[in-house]
Order: sequence, then structure tokens, then C-alpha cells
Amino acid sequence: MSSRTEPSFRESVDLMFNRAVSLMDLPPGLEEKIRVCNATYTVRFGVRLRGSMHTFTGYRSVHSEHMEPVKGGIRYAIGVNQDEVEALAALMTYKCALVEAPFGGSKGGLCIDPREYDEHELELITRRFAYELAKRDLIHPSQNVPAPDMGTGEREMAWIADQYARMNTTDINAKACVTGKPLNAGGIAGRVEATGRGVQYALQEFFRHKDDMVEAGLTGQLDGKRIIVQGLGNVGYHAAKFLSEEDGARIIGIIERDGGLLNPGGLDVEAVRNWIVKHGGVSGYPDAQFVENGAVLLEEGCDILIPAALEGVINLSNAERIKAPLVIEAANGPVTAGADDVLRKRGTVIIPDMYANAGGVTVSYFEWVKNLSHIRFGRMQRRQEEARHQLVIDELQRLDDVMGDTWSMSPNFKDKYLKGAGELELVRSGLDDTMRVAYQSMREVWHSRDDVTDLRTAAYLVSIDKVAKSYHAKGL
Repeated sequence: MSSRTEPSFRESVDLMFNRAVSLMDLPPGLEEKIRVCNATYTVRFGVRLRGSMHTFTGYRSVHSEHMEPVKGGIRYAIGVNQDEVEALAALMTYKCALVEAPFGGSKGGLCIDPREYDEHELELITRRFAYELAKRDLIHPSQNVPAPDMGTGEREMAWIADQYARMNTTDINAKACVTGKPLNAGGIAGRVEATGRGVQYALQEFFRHKDDMVEAGLTGQLDGKRIIVQGLGNVGYHAAKFLSEEDGARIIGIIERDGGLLNPGGLDVEAVRNWIVKHGGVSGYPDAQFVENGAVLLEEGCDILIPAALEGVINLSNAERIKAPLVIEAANGPVTAGADDVLRKRGTVIIPDMYANAGGVTVSYFEWVKNLSHIRFGRMQRRQEEARHQLVIDELQRLDDVMGDTWSMSPNFKDKYLKGAGELELVRSGLDDTMRVAYQSMREVWHSRDDVTDLRTAAYLVSIDKVAKSYHAKGL
């Protein structure tokens, strides 16, 4: 598809922003202030590898400082460029505002294929990149807090945190300079699963509202719904795993870089994941039909389509053939602005990326708070909760003894009720609440305004309004 007919990712974000602000009464100056990126820093640094000097190009973009610190991941990909990073930073601004995480939007990227380097080489590259950013306060607990993104994970965040601590030896809050760290390096329980878990909570909330299901032509519950997932990385894997194991959904298709798998009876997500880890792709997996051109599975009949990898996979070249009545954007920008128009006109409901994949930044917020408070969630109150619950159990046990065969406590009730909430339970509870409240704020706008016909526009309206109010409160 030519660039004349298919907008770029950056243009898609701008088009969707424009569609929303046309329905708002913002002063032109404030509208422009919210739209543009405040600053983008480009760094080119050298690292000596394999006996010679290699030069790498990286970016860190700050979109909005209506709240500080600014927040956003760092991705490692060969196609990283300034336009992409600035578009992602803008999405972070709106995403944080929508889910009420007190951050501005930022994003970073390094032009690199991490598969071409061994672990030691990646550590040298990451530490040098972190050094270049940190010395300009583009990594800082109170100014700019990165997180993992495509091509990075806990390992890279641990290196970045350690590099910052080496450069700021007296900063007691050094661990809060980055989120998505391993547990033993200041991370938080539930962060690795957070974005996928957020996708699950988003779908659970959608299916609580019959009016919304009617819009998509769906009925019933998540149990038994046919789902196709594009990309079985961290986000796609956890979303598919939780939806199938906990909600009874049927994962009938999985799309990976080397092809796709199709099994109308349902795929074993854990088995597919293990196969990919062992063999590097889905080719050869025994319990499903292998489709060499995996992208065609996007057009397969299903109830829910979850694009969970790259931007632009649903575009003008295939939008007319997308059969799923409900699309949830687990990735950033998987549906282009052109495809969005096509799908909306056909009545497809799209749960937008700025909401659907906000689980990561939400739990990153919890991790940041944990690092600043220097205490694990649940440490103070867990045993006190268990002691109070024990009082109830003792009374129920006394009743059980008196009633004899006529009444008794349900099996496992005692163990379940007695267990106080630890860090993981509290993180999941906070994430669930965040996803519910944010969805309700979107759907209220969606259903209360005749000029708002989709959730994406509603999400932009909610988030832009919050950003505008923040600027107004600052005196701008």
C-alpha cells in the first residue's frame, strides 16, 4: 500500500487526535500544545564490540510534561525512527491520562536487532545508551522513567537501573529511575504479566455491559468465545493464557513471524509457547494446521481478534476482510487510521490501544510508588487482615459445630478467606480497578454523545480533556 493512501503510524495518531479535538472546544493554542512533542533527543554513541567500534542510534522523546515524571518504554528494533518514537510518546500521554497514572508521555528506542548480539554485548550497548540518556536527565526518578517495550525486558531494565545508580550514588530513590525491573532488583510482582493481564481485564469489563456487546453483535460471556492472537510475545502470550485458562475462551489461531497456527477446537497456549521457545517459531507444531502466510489468519472468522505485536498489521489492504466483530488492540497502533475508518463503518467495535494495553504503565506506576516508598505492598497489613479473618472463621466454625449435618462451610472456603492479600493480589486488584474505571469513563462518553460513535474517539476525548485540565491548573 502506497504512502499516498495509507497514513504512517505518526499520521494515524495525528488523524485520530484531530478527529477527537474537532468535537471539543479547546483554544487553538492549547490544542497545539497538547498535540506536539515537547522535545526529542537523538543520540549516536559508539561501543567497541568484536574488535571494532560500532555506532548505534537511539531516541528519547518527551511528548507532554503536564505531569512529571514522564513515562514510557524503550524498544529495541531495527526499524526504530524519530516519527515512530514521537507517535508512541503521544500515545503514552493519552494512555496515562486515561488510566489516571500521574505521568506525562515519553518513549525511547534504539535502532538495533537484539537477536544479533549476545548477552554481554547487549549489556555494553544498553549501559552506554542509559549513560547517554541519564546524563541529560532523560532517565531520572522524578523526571523521566523508562520501562520495557518491544525487544527489551526485565534484564535490560536491571542494567539501566544499575547504570543510573552508578552515576548517582547518593540518590536514595535510584531504583525508581526505571520500571519493569526483576523482583530482586526492585521490581514488583505482576509486572511481567501486566499488559496481558490488562487486556484480560479490559475484555472482562466489556462483557459486563450488554449494550456494548450489542454494538459488536456479541452475546453471552467470554466463556467459549473464539479468539485469534497475532503475536505470542509477552503481551499476547499472557493475554491468551489468562483468557483461555481463567475465562474459558478458545484460542483458535496464533500468528507468529514465521507463520500461523489454526485449530477451531482450541490451541494449548502453554504448549505453543514452549514450542516457540524451543524451535524459534510455530512451524512444525503438531496439534494445529500451519498457515505459512500467518497474516491471512487475521481475516479468519472469530469473535475477538487480538493484534498484540506490531503497528499497522490491520490496514487498508486487509481491513475489508477482517471478520472479527470485536478487535482489542493489545499492541500500539495495530490498526491504521484508514483501516479504522473502514472497520468503524462496518460496525466493528475496536477497544483502542491507549486503553487496552495500559496494564503495563499502570503496574509500572505501582512499581514506581513501591520504589519511592521503599516497602513491599502488603507487608504492613497482610497478617493483620488474616487475624481479622480468623475471627470470622472461628465464629463460622462454632456455627458449623452447632449445626452438625444441616450446615457446614464450603470446601476450601477457610483457606481462601484466611489468606491475606500479598503484593501480587494487591497489584492485580489495583490493575483490575484501573481498567474498570477507565473503561467506564470511555463508555459513558461513547453512549452519552451522538457525535461519538466509537471507543477510540471516546478515549481520546477523555484523555485530552484531562491533559487540558492539567495544563489549565498549571496556569497555561
